[in-house]
Amino acid sequence: MRLGIGIGWRPEIAEAVSTLPGIDWVEAVAENICADHPPEGLLRLRERGVTVVPHGVSLGLGGAERPDTGRLADLAARADLLAAPLVTEHIAFVRAGGPRTGSPGLEAGHLLPVPRTWDALDVLCENVRIAQDSLPVPLALENIAALISWPGEELTEGQFLAELVGRTGVRLLIDVANLHTNHVNRGEDPATALDELPVEAIAYVHVAGGVERDGVWHDTHAHPVTRPVLDVLAELRARVDPPGVLLERDDDFPPAGELAGELDLIRATLDRATLDRATLDRATATDVGVPASAPSKTAPPTAGPPPAPGHPPAASPPEPVRDRVAAAQTALLSALVAGSPVPPGFDERRLGVQSRALAAKRAGVVAKVAPELPEILGAAAFREAFLAHAGSRPLSGGYRRDALDFAEGLLLTGLPADDAARRRLTHWWQDRAGARPPRRAALLVRAARAALLGR
Repeated sequence: MRLGIGIGWRPEIAEAVSTLPGIDWVEAVAENICADHPPEGLLRLRERGVTVVPHGVSLGLGGAERPDTGRLADLAARADLLAAPLVTEHIAFVRAGGPRTGSPGLEAGHLLPVPRTWDALDVLCENVRIAQDSLPVPLALENIAALISWPGEELTEGQFLAELVGRTGVRLLIDVANLHTNHVNRGEDPATALDELPVEAIAYVHVAGGVERDGVWHDTHAHPVTRPVLDVLAELRARVDPPGVLLERDDDFPPAGELAGELDLIRATLDRATLDRATLDRATATDVGVPASAPSKTAPPTAGPPPAPGHPPAASPPEPVRDRVAAAQTALLSALVAGSPVPPGFDERRLGVQSRALAAKRAGVVAKVAPELPEILGAAAFREAFLAHAGSRPLSGGYRRDALDFAEGLLLTGLPADDAARRRLTHWWQDRAGARPPRRAALLVRAARAALLGR
């Protein structure tokens, strides 16, 4: 199905998106859509005939556990609500721990890379098949950006994706910004990945901005699209005509005119790559004696991607395989969010960068879901206090619960020092928690209980 040129729909730019010229479709974060009260802006777009694709971020299909049936049902409901032609998710894990590892459950609050190993692939493929059976429309999966690399990987990214598609028939959502991110952060060549993955399985493409700091590329979705990312888009277009291309922006939203300018850059990049490919096709056809008036519809034939090393696919991986994946992912996530030792083989400095990035993102999300907190405390004081909170309290119950726990922790320690601010924070907590802030005795009881539970 041809989607065309689209943009990520966010409430902050809903009005701008409704007026941007040449928008064929939009993508919306599935978890931000209430089934009983969908955003009016999305419904108006649907009434105009604009395609809306739900984009999930919380399934964690790369995790050791099988997909949660409730999350799958929610994603299916969003697809039905919006009459979507497909839904998308990520090749990532977002939580770890729990009964399988005999440890507390941990939430990353972010998409983390799965190891490119046969064990992880077997688990991912079964999880994908479960998801496909539960969804009313086709599923496409996105490659993610990463700051860190797993030790002992057995497959390249392209081989991993090719195996995934071959075993499950799932479609791909290729994010060219993520390919660039992995080039800077992990030394992986985007062209090699594109050569190895099955480009015919691409459902659509993401394009997004980021920024480089101290040799690390941060996929922020809050900066303009850069030339290197557009170059990767051109590389992809040289191999295949993608059914859809979408601009993502999640923060620091520019005026509508700047968004339109970025979309124009994407169109121009695709047009130039299309022309270059047509020129190459004509030259190739002439070389082999085909009339130039009948250019090839496909790229010149190549030897194709090298096959991945042999490994028999597992229809359903045995539980010990899931246990091994669970142990590895729990050790990594615990190091990132709970201060546990760095697992062997990982780059300690890079894990530090990722850990700080997770805490900063968590602070930013809490500031959005509870904007009163930085208002009461002051932006700088909120950030400093919340990062201290994040360092001692891993995310486990969602961001609204996180905001309440943060406020409760401040009140238990007598903060903020300003009486008026403390009263405002107390009232805010009471309005949402429906109770009086616990006193120090309650804090001691909770600490003792946590110690007994090994937390």
